[in-house]
Amino acid sequence: MKILVTTDFSVNSKAGLRFAISLSKLRKAELIFLHSYFLPKPTTWSDATYSDYEKIEKLKLLNRLNQFVTAVYKAMKVPSGKIKCVLEQCLTPESGIMNYAETNAIDYICMSTRGAGRISKFFGTTAGNLITMSQVPVVAIPQNYKTKNITHILYASDLKNYKQELKKVIEFAKPFKASIEVFHFAYPGEPFMDKNLLEVYLKKQFKHNITLHLENTDLTKALAANLQKAIASVKQSIVIMFSEQRRTFFQKIFLSSASESIAFDAKVPMLVFNKTV
Repeated sequence: MKILVTTDFSVNSKAGLRFAISLSKLRKAELIFLHSYFLPKPTTWSDATYSDYEKIEKLKLLNRLNQFVTAVYKAMKVPSGKIKCVLEQCLTPESGIMNYAETNAIDYICMSTRGAGRISKFFGTTAGNLITMSQVPVVAIPQNYKTKNITHILYASDLKNYKQELKKVIEFAKPFKASIEVFHFAYPGEPFMDKNLLEVYLKKQFKHNITLHLENTDLTKALAANLQKAIASVKQSIVIMFSEQRRTFFQKIFLSSASESIAFDAKVPMLVFNKTV
């Protein structure tokens, strides 16, 4: 397994590094630390002049990246071993991250996020853009998150492809030996299945500790509010969701109410898979 860990050298980005380092010990994963950058070329410069400038700047950035990552390992009192650091030049950070991830067989992208804010602010961030566009699953770690033992995983589902999705959720959950809490928020008029029968089926089919929660959606509130309440009830958790591009379950959660244009105020890690992959 390969995990791509991104950083912009900020203090906020350290949360993502700490989580990835802890996860790598459980999954025996290879960590690749990436900084995406862009160096504009002055119009008066020749190609040769710019090439020399780029080489110097890349070396500076690579040294800075190595030092930054090494300092995080040292603060965690974890042996760093051989650190793999890479740079990707692209016009926007998210484009550089996705380019590298999709051409290097990366399994997960792990990064910190500032989290809460208005929707326009959240979806204008690198984390927000990656979540809505990346073909590679994204693990978003709140900037103030302190790495801890994960005992529960909250899987928010529309129950359309839950069998295929649960396989991915369980694969992620197993190293933590974490239970899985499946939450489905039903809209008015949606056929309600028998909760107990489905829960028994899931436990038998997947041989994992799975609890099913079927909740009615209050249309007077944003669906995000319902999900935030569910997250608060599941301690020491990771939230896992599956998103499609365009009109998606993810967008329904955040765009379901014009009166509450509040994005996900995450206090726990969030893993988002692309539903179409």
